[in-house]
Amino acid sequence: MKPNPANDPAPNKGWPVMAALFSEESYIKRMKNMFRGLHAPRDTREYKIARLELQRLAAPTAALVVPLVAVLMLAMFAVGRAITTDRPITITTSRPEPPPPDLSPLPTPKSTDTTDPVPTTFVPVELDPPTDLPPATPHPGGDVPVIDSPFPVRTLPGADQRPGRPGPRGPDERIRNENRFDADPRNDSVILRALRWLKKNQQPDGSWRQHQAAMTGLAILTFLAHDERPGDSREFGETVRKGVDYLLKTQDERGFYPGNYEGLIATYALCETVGMTQNPNVRLAAEKAVAFIVAGQHPSGGFDYGMKPGDRDDTSVMGWAVQALKAAQIAGIRVEGLDRALKMAVRGFRRNASPNGGFGYTEPGQGGLSAVGTLAFQMLQAADAPEVVKTLSLMDAWKPSWEAPTAPGGNAQYYFYYATQTMFHAGGKRWKRWNDMMKAAYIAAQKVEPRAIADADGKLQDIGWWENGDQLTDRPVMDTCLAALQLMVYYRYLPSFQPQLTTPMTIAHGGDEQDLPVNSGAL
Repeated sequence: MKPNPANDPAPNKGWPVMAALFSEESYIKRMKNMFRGLHAPRDTREYKIARLELQRLAAPTAALVVPLVAVLMLAMFAVGRAITTDRPITITTSRPEPPPPDLSPLPTPKSTDTTDPVPTTFVPVELDPPTDLPPATPHPGGDVPVIDSPFPVRTLPGADQRPGRPGPRGPDERIRNENRFDADPRNDSVILRALRWLKKNQQPDGSWRQHQAAMTGLAILTFLAHDERPGDSREFGETVRKGVDYLLKTQDERGFYPGNYEGLIATYALCETVGMTQNPNVRLAAEKAVAFIVAGQHPSGGFDYGMKPGDRDDTSVMGWAVQALKAAQIAGIRVEGLDRALKMAVRGFRRNASPNGGFGYTEPGQGGLSAVGTLAFQMLQAADAPEVVKTLSLMDAWKPSWEAPTAPGGNAQYYFYYATQTMFHAGGKRWKRWNDMMKAAYIAAQKVEPRAIADADGKLQDIGWWENGDQLTDRPVMDTCLAALQLMVYYRYLPSFQPQLTTPMTIAHGGDEQDLPVNSGAL
């Protein structure tokens, strides 16, 4: 209880002093007293009290200042990042669902003949290059000059064996998809015999006879389909490296190769090599070749021999062009106009489509090239188009066979190369029927030479090849590649096309305002 001085005749004079000891000074006053004491002589009581006061006040001061400084620094960092970083902004708009596509009507057919004029598939011809490109440089004569390989030399023994290596074409995935899509148990042994035959028959300059750019491109595609990569595969890596080197060394100034189909197949191989190796030297060569193809596309969307300008839309040429451009797109090759060229290509094929199903050579027809047009539509995300539905029904009568080919036309194995892929993408009963006949016929038709080449471990292995009698292919290299590629369809195309064909794409019919959406189907 506080004393009352008015009632105390003798007030306690020490009371104010005691009360002052128990009173609480404000924070500001304590700060003033502390600074005043710090300026006093060091041996005085005021200085010592000020030092103690400094220690007491340090903790609450730090608790306020440190978080404040941290917040300010974070704010400055965020502002600086926002100023210096150019970040794209994605704006998503909502559109009403478009009506079902009304695909443009087919042209009036010039002919509905059921046989194709047989293309001279790999006969080089002299072509006038497009006027906006520099003239072609002839292939070097004689021996091809030696250049440094674009691929690193393998340095880790056994690293290329890749047991259980993940990847769409690696050993585990191959086995899984062979089982899933009902391959013959002997399938991989048959393919290895073919790869060893190709290795044994490679020429010293890295090419394969006779039309070298085309055959070398097909051979490279065959090795890559089995996941045999340059600089990586223990048994076949050097073979693939030499083949890719040959294509790089013989590419002309335009980025292409003279001939009807040579440049398209070579470009296809370069693009797939980029997709599986991401090698920068090969990427540069592939970009040049793809740019040449894009520049050679007709306003109609089609292509002709050697990317020659005009209005001749050749279904066979267009088939290789689409495969090359699609491989470029999948590999991430950036060439101006590439996406647009793929959209326009459907329009070119449609010019050669028959109203009742089938595709002709340079006009509507129902011959062997029907498989080429159908696969192109599937690859170009138009698997549900009427042309595909009608042509698949037409192809139900085809039977893959080496002894008695039943595809219309005189180049059956060439047509079956496309038909096998077409049926695989169609799936269901169509694929089962085709696969049952195809795998049995092709495995039985392989010619085998026992113990003809040593493998990576020095053990002698069999080689195998295919050869038909139609006289229209580069026998036996082309026959061997086409047959092996068909027997690898179980796993070759799944990584390439399934992820790409799950989103809608538009087919170009003219200006952008006329583009129509097309369902990608079940691919």
